[in-house]
Amino acid sequence: MSDLPPRTEAGLAALAAALTPRVIEDTRRLVDISTPSGALEEAERAIELCAALLEGWQLTRPACSTASCAPDLLATRAGSGRRRLLFLGHLDTVVGHGEHRPAQARGQRLYGSGTADMKGGVALALAVAGAMAERTEDYAELAVLLVCDEEWRLAPFAHSARFANYDACLCFEAGEVDEQGRDGVIVRRKGAGTLRLRAHGRPAHSGSAPDQGRNALLALAHAAIAGAAVADADGSSRLTVVPTVVRAGEAINVVPASGELIFDLRADDTAAFGRVLEAMPAAVGGARLEPIMERVWPAMDSRAAAAPLLAAAAALLGRPLIPRSRGGASDASHLAPLVALTVDGLGPRGGGAHTPKEFLHLPSLPERLAVALAVARAALAPG
Repeated sequence: MSDLPPRTEAGLAALAAALTPRVIEDTRRLVDISTPSGALEEAERAIELCAALLEGWQLTRPACSTASCAPDLLATRAGSGRRRLLFLGHLDTVVGHGEHRPAQARGQRLYGSGTADMKGGVALALAVAGAMAERTEDYAELAVLLVCDEEWRLAPFAHSARFANYDACLCFEAGEVDEQGRDGVIVRRKGAGTLRLRAHGRPAHSGSAPDQGRNALLALAHAAIAGAAVADADGSSRLTVVPTVVRAGEAINVVPASGELIFDLRADDTAAFGRVLEAMPAAVGGARLEPIMERVWPAMDSRAAAAPLLAAAAALLGRPLIPRSRGGASDASHLAPLVALTVDGLGPRGGGAHTPKEFLHLPSLPERLAVALAVARAALAPG
């Protein structure tokens, strides 16, 4: 591909068009492997496929942040330049083996589990990384990090320190357009938190002796309402508080003695999560409540650092590139505090993530490849 250098608008478009068939095929092959978080054998198959696409790179398998998952894949390539650039993605999905849907093209869409989140993005990232690697004089080091636990990680992200001296991090979650149809990339994400509330009550016969019980389910219901009331989506931190899972009770005629409630928390400043904890009652009707903050992912705000990069990339593209915000968290959030120039949402466009109707929009691939090539080229340009 060296005769199609991504340094001009025409060169970007030509290279993107040349890479598109490969990205479609690689996406198909990845999607056909069911890889829910924690699936060891299947994760190894997906990693083997990706490793085969990284010929000439140094491959290592660092331990995953989640001990029960397969080791992650880290590929590096040394050059003679000065800048260091990370391509970041994940191979796991939220869809279990029983609900997995293999790749199937229908019209302008490629359906399948993980097409949008984010195997299409991984395939695109590998193609762009390969294109950038051809010019060794442009970089000191390129790295591709593919993790196996992004969809459900409770432990701290294990790899941040490894990339603290990098100049830029590019993450390939699904892309999007703005209200005018202009290509966008993500430079701002909310922080995310998972609050688990455990209720400890007392069982009793719900017909003959209900007053002798301490109803864990009733306590959790009160807590769900109290937590949701703290939400302030239009406030300074844009805090949202959503009860998502509740479990309690074992029989239709027994006062529930235990249970748990899970909240999904999002905010521009994770300190706002403290207000939710403060709103949790210590007990309701004699049932004790135990709050546990299981996961806190930092917020990401790269708007200022990314502005010159997006302007340079837009000049290469010959069209605007719009900075966008997204409520969902990603691994880019963990890198952003250490790598100021962190940009996400560089994958293809799609929809239906985490649902049986998940799809990748095939006509978006050449456009999104050109966007990613332009951003990568601009990130490697001398500062």
